[in-house]
Amino acid sequence: MLKEPRPGRVKTRLGRDIGMTRSAWWFRHQSTSLLRRLRDPRWDITLAVAPDHEGLQSRVWPMDLRRVPQGRGDLGARMGVQFRMPTKGSICVIGADIPGINRHRIAQAFKALGDHDAVFGPADDGGYWLIGLKRTRPVPPKLFSDVRWSTQYALCDTIKTLPNHRVAKVQTLRDVDTVTDLRALANSTKA
Repeated sequence: MLKEPRPGRVKTRLGRDIGMTRSAWWFRHQSTSLLRRLRDPRWDITLAVAPDHEGLQSRVWPMDLRRVPQGRGDLGARMGVQFRMPTKGSICVIGADIPGINRHRIAQAFKALGDHDAVFGPADDGGYWLIGLKRTRPVPPKLFSDVRWSTQYALCDTIKTLPNHRVAKVQTLRDVDTVTDLRALANSTKA
């Protein structure tokens, strides 16, 4: 899931710390790098873009990748659209602001769906960087209902919307929402 990298429209919490232009620049380069790292013949990449019209027309993202609009609503409503699209096979939805995502971690998530109905990639702030569904059963109608987004409860709230699902978790990663996250990322790459 990607937002058009425009100042004031993307990574606004980070933008309050480092400036909106710099945060948009960081997101654009992080997203571009992520897309390069994730290309793999084992899966198809579809870009769920926002805002819908501008994202579909954008020249920022690779033209060879399929794009679909995210639609309206909160994060849960927009992710729900992706899981309800008529496609075959398992689906994993990820955010683009997690530098630690790579092919190996995506492959682990798809592998976990072999004997689970859902998979999460937890984030260290209580949210998650990945959610995947096996799609051998209908998407629960209350998926993402009453989730407290951008809080330490987002992951546990979302799991509660998947009753009777066997849930797996893969590696916990750090997303970048604030300058503290960005510094932690910089320090981890120095080690």
